[in-house]
Amino acid sequence: MNLSVGILFAPCIKFRLNGIYRNEEQTYTGECSVIKNEEVLILQTSAGQQTISSGFTLTPDEHEQADFDLLDVVIGIHFHWERTENQKFKGALQILDEQQYLTAVNILPLEDYLLSVISSEMSATSSLELLKAHAVISRSWLIAQKVKKERLTADYQSCLRDENQYIRWFDREDHDHFDVCADDHCQRYQGISKAYTPAVQQAIEATRGEVLLYGEEICDARFSKCCGGVSERFDNTWEPVNHPYLTNVIDSASLTPVPDLSREEHAKAWITSAPDVFCNTRDKQILSNVLNDYDQETQDFFRWQIFYTTEELSTLVKTKLGIDFGIIHTLEPLQRGVSGRIIRLRISGSKKSMVIGKELIIRKALSPSHLYSSAFIIETEKDSSGTPVRFTLKGAGWGHGVGLCQIGAAVMSAKGYNYKEILTHYFPGTKIETIENGELKIENENSSVSFAATSSINRGGAGDSSQKR
Repeated sequence: MNLSVGILFAPCIKFRLNGIYRNEEQTYTGECSVIKNEEVLILQTSAGQQTISSGFTLTPDEHEQADFDLLDVVIGIHFHWERTENQKFKGALQILDEQQYLTAVNILPLEDYLLSVISSEMSATSSLELLKAHAVISRSWLIAQKVKKERLTADYQSCLRDENQYIRWFDREDHDHFDVCADDHCQRYQGISKAYTPAVQQAIEATRGEVLLYGEEICDARFSKCCGGVSERFDNTWEPVNHPYLTNVIDSASLTPVPDLSREEHAKAWITSAPDVFCNTRDKQILSNVLNDYDQETQDFFRWQIFYTTEELSTLVKTKLGIDFGIIHTLEPLQRGVSGRIIRLRISGSKKSMVIGKELIIRKALSPSHLYSSAFIIETEKDSSGTPVRFTLKGAGWGHGVGLCQIGAAVMSAKGYNYKEILTHYFPGTKIETIENGELKIENENSSVSFAATSSINRGGAGDSSQKR
C-alpha cells in the first residue's frame, strides 16, 4: 500500500537527487529546482531548463540505493518549535502546483513511511513497547484517513462562522491532493533524516500490518504529547462524531474517577493540582527517551502558565484572528470538555464580543504560536477602578489530549506495561488485528474483510455550537 505525503509548501522547491531518477523516458540526477513562472512550472537541472506540468513525478531506478534531499523544509509550522532544515527521503518525488505555492510530495510504501513517523514523532531511543504502540496507532490512523478522504462528500464542513461565533476544527479535509502532510497537523514525517534504530525497525516488523479495531471499524487513532491527566473526547476536538474508543480516560493504573471536569469549579481544582497520573513526570531519562531534541525545549508541559497585559492580549488576538475586539476585558469559558479543555470561549472587548472554538482555534488565538492546550483557567487582575490590566492563564497538558498520551505511555512502558496493555488503556474497547495483502484477518474467525470497508467514515457537518463546539 503506497501513500502520498505533502512535505514542503513553497514558491521554489530545491532538491538533490542522489541516484538515477526517471520521469517516463528521461533520467535526472544531482541538484535540481522547480519554480513557477506565471502559469508555467520550470524545472532547472545541470542539463538546463524544461517546462513541466503539475504532478511531475521522479521515480528512482534503484529504490534501495537511491534517495533525495529536500532543501529548506519548514517543520513545526506556526508552533513554537518552528524551524527550517534539510531532509532526506526514500521513494518518489512529485511536484504539485497548488496555485498559491508549489508542493513537494513523497510517494512511498506505508511501512517505510512508518519507520520515519515513529522516529519523528518521538525519539528513536524510546522503549520498544512504546514504539510498538505508536506503530499500531500511526498505521491505524493513516488507513482511516485514506478511507475518509475517499468518502468525503461535497457538503462536508469544518467551520461555522457568523457575527457571533467562529467555530472551526482542522483535520484531513484540508489536504486535497495528497494523503497526509508531514507536519504536526497530521503526523510528523521527516524522512530518513531521523536516525532509525534497531528498536524502531524491530517495532515496525513486530507489528507489521497490525491495526486497532473497534467492532469492525479501523480506529481513527489519535495521540498527543501530554493529556494533562485525563484524555479528551474526539467530538470535542474535531467533527461531531462519537468514537467510543476516543473518550475520557484517566491516565492512571487505578482509573479512579475524577470530578466532572466540564464544570468550571472542578476544572479549576484539577488544573491547579498535581494529580498522581502517568503523565505527571519529570523523570529526565524517560523524557529524553520519548521526546526529540526540540520537544525537550518544552519543560513545563504537565502544568504551565502564561501572562498577558490587557494591551498585549488585545493586540495578539486581533493579529491571530483578524478580529478587532478592541480592548479585551473578559475571557469566559462557555463549555469545557471531559478533560477540562475549553471548547467554546467567549472573548469580550470594548468593540466586540464573540464565541470562538474549537480547541485549536482557542490555542492559536491566545498565543504567538499555540498554547500548549486549551485546558486552562483564567485569572484576571484589575486596577483600583476595576479595570482589567492583566490576564494569567494556568493550564494543563500539551496538545489536544485525544487518544494516546505519549508522555503517559512512556511512563507506562517504563513501569513494565507491554504495547497491547498501553493501547487497551488509551483506546478502551478496541482490539488488535492484522492486515495481510489488503485484507483484514480477524482472529478466531473464518472470514476476512477489506480494510477499506471497515474504516471509519466521518461525515460530520459544521459543529453544533451548543454541544460540539
